[in-house]
Formats: sequence, C-alpha cells, structure tokens
Amino acid sequence: MKILAINPGSTSTKLAVFEDETPRLVRTLRHSVEELSAFPQVTDQFGFRKDLVLRELEADGIPLAFDAVIGRGGLFKPIPGGVYEINGQMLHDAKCAAHPHACNLGCLIAAELAARIPGCRAFIADPGVTDELDEVARITGSPLMPRITIWHALNQRAIARRYAREQGTRYEDLNLIICHLGGGISIGTHLRGRCIDVNNALDGEGPFSPERAGTLPAGALIDLCYSGRFTREELKKRISGHAGLAAHLGTTDVPTIVTRIGQGDKHAELVLNAMIYQTAKSIGAAATVLYGQVDAILLTGGIAHSDYVVSRLTERVSFLAPVRVYPGEDELEALAQNALGALRGELEVREYE
Repeated sequence: MKILAINPGSTSTKLAVFEDETPRLVRTLRHSVEELSAFPQVTDQFGFRKDLVLRELEADGIPLAFDAVIGRGGLFKPIPGGVYEINGQMLHDAKCAAHPHACNLGCLIAAELAARIPGCRAFIADPGVTDELDEVARITGSPLMPRITIWHALNQRAIARRYAREQGTRYEDLNLIICHLGGGISIGTHLRGRCIDVNNALDGEGPFSPERAGTLPAGALIDLCYSGRFTREELKKRISGHAGLAAHLGTTDVPTIVTRIGQGDKHAELVLNAMIYQTAKSIGAAATVLYGQVDAILLTGGIAHSDYVVSRLTERVSFLAPVRVYPGEDELEALAQNALGALRGELEVREYE
C-alpha cells in the first residue's frame, strides 16, 4: 500500500510517503513569516502548500500514484476519534472553521490530490477537536461556557499505541495519562482506549506553555477586556501566541531558556519551573479521574527532549505511576498507520456528518 501523509503546521508543511509501514520519503518544508504574510487568511495558503507538496514529490521522482492520501485533521466541530473518509461536509467545515489554523488545510489538500488518482481514498485521523469526554467533564461553573477539547489527539494516540505494543498489550486495555509538551501543553486522561478528559490546549485551559496562557484568573481577565488597553484580537494573542514563556521571557525556545538559567538568570528559572509545576499539578489532577489506577504517564512533544524539564516533571509525578518519555512528535507515521489500518480493514472508517 502506498500512502501520502500531509501535516500542515503554522510555519511548516510536513509530508511523508510510506509503502506499508516503511517510510520512503520524509520532508519538512519550512515557511517564512514573509512567505505566509502574502496570504490574508490561512485558507488562502491552500494552493501554495499543495503546489509545494507536488513539487517535492516531483523532485524526488515519486509519481502521484497512491492508495490513500491522509491529511492532518482540522479544527472543525467536535467528533469522536478515529479515521474519517473526507467528504463534502468536512471540506465545507474546514473552510469555515471557527479556529483558523493551518491544520484545517490538511483535509483540503488530501482531497484535492486524491481526486487526481483513480481509486485513491482520502482520509483524516484523530483531529485536534477529537471529543470523547465523559459528560461530567464538560460541566463548568457557568452553563454559558462548557468545556471543549482542542488537543494533540493524533500524537497522544500514536504514543499510546506505541507504548502498548512495547508492553505486549493493547491501548484499549490500559489507563494512561499522556502529556504532550509542545507550543501548547495537552494532558489527556485515557481510559481503556478513550480520552475521557483533556484540556483545551489552544486558547484557554490547563498549564501555561511556550505560547499559551493556559487557565487565567477569570475576574482579572474580564477587567483586562474592559480596560481599553487592547483590542479583541490583541487580547486573543495574549492568550494564544504571545503568551506563556513568550510573554514572560521573550522566547519559546526551551534550550535557550535553560542556557539562560545556567548563566544565572533567576527570573527565567522561576518562570520555567512554574510551567513545570503547573504541568505536574494537571497530571496529578488527571490521576484522580482514573481513581489512581494509572498504568503509566507518557511524556511526549518537542519539549520532552529537554532533560531539565523532563527530570523535574518526573520528580514531581513519578509517585503516581511509571513515567516513560517519547520525545518529539510521531504525527506523520501516525497518519500513515491510520490510513494503512483503514485500507486493510483493521480500523473502522467513520463518516463525518
């Protein structure tokens, strides 16, 4: 089976070609701020990114001949996790998504390329809006604002299945807490194959992160909204974008911050330790959802490469369960594995409605 996986991110487009489980091509195409500034809306980047993928395949002598093209899922309406065949309703919702993000281009590019290939199928899998919350987890103190989920579903599920294989068991037989440490931090509580609780890691919940403000004091936030100091869009960036480590320290790069700490920067040390502290608190809270019956805590994402962060986080939470570390993200392989499972009939293909 030949599979093309496409993962559009904020400043990059990643693609990979797989033959069954074997990667034949893996590329990360970086996009400068200047390049992307030419497009008023994220959806306007569609043709630019699609053509880059086609040029990369052509440059490597790879014909446009695949059994499936799978794209990263977008931030449209909440849906259960799994593999979805791309249809017209999904394409419409991706173009009109309430949260403008490059990941919304994944299904658009996959559908366009698959349509050029006879017999080729187009999929997404485990989008960031995957929603399997227990009903009790949706309730907040205001009926006007129920909890929603925006998280690193694709990577968390891929890491969960990888850990399960290593243990000689199935994801569906394990209770796991999985913490993705990236530009945003998502902490998922996985009960036997279903993520029953997870924070909105994009714009409003959980620990602060390199780019996100996380949970904020509600009263102070309301006062700031009416202070006249910022526009609505400026305040949005103070929650997601220019927030977290970026707002406190002027950088999102954890290795740079660790270097500053080594040079005696006490403020940098305090702020980074506060992020670790808040993350550990959230992991501890997740353990209560599972009544303390936690098989393992899995740490993943780009920041999981940092010994500084991982060692201090492990020190705080290892009393709950064994901690395992899977640095980086495994999203292209995860996409390909989902497409392969769908083509082989091993995974149910869901219909987006």
